[in-house]
Amino acid sequence: MFKILKSLSKSLSGSKPAEPKSTAKAGSLLDKVNKSAPAAAKVETPKTPEELCGITPKMPKDEIKAQLKLLFRRYNRSASSLDAKLRGEAEEMLNAIVLMREKHFGTI
Repeated sequence: MFKILKSLSKSLSGSKPAEPKSTAKAGSLLDKVNKSAPAAAKVETPKTPEELCGITPKMPKDEIKAQLKLLFRRYNRSASSLDAKLRGEAEEMLNAIVLMREKHFGTI
């Protein structure tokens, strides 16, 4: 992606390309982003099935049913993906959908 941006900027500017600057400066934006990224990853807390499905206590039954139907359709397709990360996320969501359906509409 960066090669594409560099080539576009070269072709649009019409001048010689500038020497690449070192990204290892102490105060560069890249360093700030890299330092803050691991801290954000550690704070991740597990979400409840309600939060995962986007269901609030004030939602009527028909709206809950429509939301669960939409989510099931979306994540059921992803459950057969070749990407392991996507498959795992889909499995987690499908489990949350089943829990919410049983909670609000009884056992299946």
